[in-house]
Formats: sequence, C-alpha cells, structure tokens
Amino acid sequence: MGTSAPYQLVAERFREAIAEGDWAPGHRLPSRAELGAEYGVGENVIRRAQELLITEGLLEGRPGAGTYVRERQQRLTMLRCPALGHPSAPLAPEGVATWEANSTAKAPAPDAIAARLAIAPGEHTVRTAYEFLDSARRPLMTAVSWEPMAITGTTAVVLPDGGPLAGRSVVERMAHLGIEVVRANERTRPVHLDREQAHLLGAAAGSLATLIERTYVDRDDRPVETADLLIPADRWNIDYQLRLLTTERATD
Repeated sequence: MGTSAPYQLVAERFREAIAEGDWAPGHRLPSRAELGAEYGVGENVIRRAQELLITEGLLEGRPGAGTYVRERQQRLTMLRCPALGHPSAPLAPEGVATWEANSTAKAPAPDAIAARLAIAPGEHTVRTAYEFLDSARRPLMTAVSWEPMAITGTTAVVLPDGGPLAGRSVVERMAHLGIEVVRANERTRPVHLDREQAHLLGAAAGSLATLIERTYVDRDDRPVETADLLIPADRWNIDYQLRLLTTERATD
C-alpha cells in the first residue's frame, strides 16, 4: 500500500467505511473540501477516489446533489423492438419514472447529424436533450434528438416537449402530420463517457456506456428524426427482438 497513489489509499478508506456500515446505502458523502481536510489531501485526490468507486459501483454522483453510497439496484432491461405499429408507445423505456427535456429550435445540423438526416450541413433542426430519471430522480440515461425543421417547423408539434402532443413519441407526432414512420435504423457502439456526459449520468469520467444512433424513416425512405441514446453499461441490459419471416412469407 505504501507505493499506492494517494487517491487509491483514500479510495480504500472509502471502501472500508462502506463495508463496515459507517456509510450506509443512500448516505450522502461530505463535500470534497471536508473530506480533503479529514484525510489530509487535496480535493482533486478526493475527486479521483470518488470516481474510482463510482466506476466500481459503490458510489453514485447525482448532478446538483452530491455523491452518495449507491443502493443495490437491479439491472434494467431496455428492449429494442420499436413498436412502430403502436404510435402511443411511451417515450421512456420501462424502469424510467420521469424525464426532463430541453428543446432548441433553429439549431444548425452538425455535419454527422446532417448526413444521418439527409439534409445539408447547418440546416435548421429542433435539437432536444433528454435526461431520463428513476423514481428517486437519479439519472439512468440521456438522449439527444434532432428533427429537420423543414418537416415540423410550421406545425403545432415543432417542439417535442411542447404543444398538443408534448412528451409523445416521434411516431405519434409524425402521424399527426400525416407522416407514417415505417422503420427505425440503429447503430450501436461502445463509448467512454467524457466529463460532461459523466456529470449528467452521475458516473465516472471514462466509464463505459453504449451509444445507440437511431434514425426514424418514413414510407418515402426519408429520415424524419435521429437521436443519440447514451446508456451506462453498468445499469442496463440491451435486448433486441428480431421478427423473422416465415418460409411462406419469405417466398411470396
């Protein structure tokens, strides 16, 4: 232990406090300044120790509220089989109690997003950032959505979080405009959370997450919305259900 870095030594003391019950599940840790004074180290050392235990699943960060001893939680399952035939399907996956959304109109489409939407770079979109929370308002996942304003810009459903269909699915909002969404294209890849993403998710910077790049397409093969879903790997199982054609249907 004598050759361990200071943050590792502090992290071991934190583990002992949790294991011995001094810090019970749900306990809010003192501020980094208070812990630094107690352990005789700087706040940066405390931050690194906390991030290490967040990665290990012993602590969790809650944006704006501090760092807590994590309560034992059952892993959630996200079922990726979009019910396009059921436009009233809920926006949030099972296990999410509520969500917060913040929309920005006339947001220029970044190059990569423009390519996914088949529009020109810089063309106006509605960008909506979502935070999905559990019943204790702990962050579970985030999403960022872009919709071409050429489609919704002059309608009552231009803002996903406002208007007569606020909080409803993309499929239902598009159906209100007479647009039938028939397909969802998804690409998944592992990513490491940067500091901003980790802060929103109450996780450690650098921890593993799954990024799902989803694009909804209408009957004319036109992209009508694209979104980045960011899902912490330590909280979710991601299950896909694939419908297979029967031999009779496949040969029709």
